[in-house]
Amino acid sequence: MSQTIAILTGASRGLGAALARGLLTPGTHLVTLARRTDDELAALASAQGVTLEQIAVDLADTEAAATTAERIFASLPRAATPAARYLLINNAGTVNPVANSAALTDPAAIGAAFALNVTSVMLLTARFLTATQGLAAKRQIVNISSGAGRNPNAGWAVYCSTKAALDMYTRVVNAEHREHGVQAVSLAPGVVDTGMQETIRSSSVESFPALARFQALKSSGQLASPEDVARRILALTERDDFGQTEIDDIRNYA
Repeated sequence: MSQTIAILTGASRGLGAALARGLLTPGTHLVTLARRTDDELAALASAQGVTLEQIAVDLADTEAAATTAERIFASLPRAATPAARYLLINNAGTVNPVANSAALTDPAAIGAAFALNVTSVMLLTARFLTATQGLAAKRQIVNISSGAGRNPNAGWAVYCSTKAALDMYTRVVNAEHREHGVQAVSLAPGVVDTGMQETIRSSSVESFPALARFQALKSSGQLASPEDVARRILALTERDDFGQTEIDDIRNYA
């Protein structure tokens, strides 16, 4: 019997890759969704005796996201050997397009960001809620948000908007499902040394006026490592008070 069944998106690099490795613990059944599978992760899972399912999917493709969500949760281990905990971590996301609001004229780019950062989260969460309904188990959702959803940043009109939407969506899920045992948290991870930060630092100062500050964070060694942030996120999900603060920041925890 699996103690934890975990579903993780954006698992192929950065914070997602670190979370995937942190979830490779005995008694965990891990399902990852990413643009590509990870041979190293598969080898680690095999060595540790962890059940791992890797699904290659572009979650910015809403049809693919919907189909994948339906397939995953239709086959979720349930009746015969229910787990003690079901954990969904919606980590996949993009900071693009980075541009002044007056330059946001490409509907495809805007739509792709909302599809990945918001729509895919809603699709996966809906299936998760239905599949785990009525189970005598912990039902936890972690939506990886950002301080950008709580504070405006010039050049990030789309990113800030998607993360603000994610925060509010998390609050609605709690309003609807908390009484049924669901614990949902929209969690800002802080400034993490990932590919997203590389994208930010490669922006132009015209499109992103705070460029120098983010370049300085890297050069001065102030970026948190994905491994440390992943460790703290997973530790938070194990705390008795997980879910009490629905809009949270991992920097509030040691």
